[in-house]
Amino acid sequence: MTVASRRWRIAHSEASTGWGGQEHRVLAELRGFQRRGCEVRLIAPRASVIFQRADAAGIPVLDVNFARPRFPLDALRLARWLRREKIQVLNPHSSRDGWLLGVAGRLAGVPLIIRTRHIDVDYPNTFSSGIVFKKLADHVLTTSDKITAHFQKIFQIPADRITTLPTGIDLELFSPEGGRVELPGKESGYPLVGMVSVLRSWKGHTTFLEAAAKLKSENFPARFVIVGDGPIRANIEKKIAELQIGDVVTLAGHREDVPAVLRTLDVLCIPSTKHEGVPQIGLQALACKTAVVGSDVGGIPEIIRDGETGRIFPANNSEALAAAIRTAISDKAMTKAMTENGRMFVEKNFSIDRMLDRLEELYAAHIKT
Repeated sequence: MTVASRRWRIAHSEASTGWGGQEHRVLAELRGFQRRGCEVRLIAPRASVIFQRADAAGIPVLDVNFARPRFPLDALRLARWLRREKIQVLNPHSSRDGWLLGVAGRLAGVPLIIRTRHIDVDYPNTFSSGIVFKKLADHVLTTSDKITAHFQKIFQIPADRITTLPTGIDLELFSPEGGRVELPGKESGYPLVGMVSVLRSWKGHTTFLEAAAKLKSENFPARFVIVGDGPIRANIEKKIAELQIGDVVTLAGHREDVPAVLRTLDVLCIPSTKHEGVPQIGLQALACKTAVVGSDVGGIPEIIRDGETGRIFPANNSEALAAAIRTAISDKAMTKAMTENGRMFVEKNFSIDRMLDRLEELYAAHIKT
């Protein structure tokens, strides 16, 4: 029997109610293994976006609100549910469900508990956090080599108990071949430079806007668009007004047609200031042969290889970002070579099937059936 032919019984949990790269990864794994004939389940709050999307995809979802006062009862209830569902692989993704499902999984005797960490953050109490990652999990997954190295340093996790595995990309969906969309600013005929992310404080929108302001002051012919929504939208609107760049910068809001958005952009910027693993939007842009400029934060340089698949600039440095954008647009031959390299790089290393294959190898190594 090959690894890929096993019919695993897999459950993921996610406490977050929002929608971003982490939730996208959870759903991608569930849908991928569902296509392979596995029995998959999601444990999430009914009010969450991922609950609704998983339910719409035909994935059975268990409603849990992860309230702390209910922890003991929920742990026992979930342990019974895990035993009844005969779950073989349990994968929590956030802090609250990491504790709850870790305890429930141990009580239920789940053969393999994986704890996935998507972003690079500090852990003030390494002792208590270490319990989740070392005692309540059999294996840790991260999305970048930098997060893996950080975990090994602060938690002393052995190399055979931690694996770096960025999210796989659907290479047919994210392709240079396909439709484009009308985005604000594109009608000007100028190159369009954009960000595509949840609007969060560490995503570097201020750096992006300051770079746009600098290029505007230099009369560089470009327009700028921010795609996404989130908790700091009002702050971004205020910054646009403060810099007086409303004539060259537009907020486009949340979009579901991300592949077409990426094909429409001339340059994608990832100016994150902290926390970043390997950003999915970076891999998606490379797959679409969209030029990428990224900061030197987290796992970004692991995929945006400076001078090879894209351009890297120092985080929080708007002048350096402006210079990188200018070069990406002006040096068309070098930029084209980088986008060609980027597509080949993703095809070789980051397909969705490659991610699922590596996960199956990990499952088979821990579960002897």
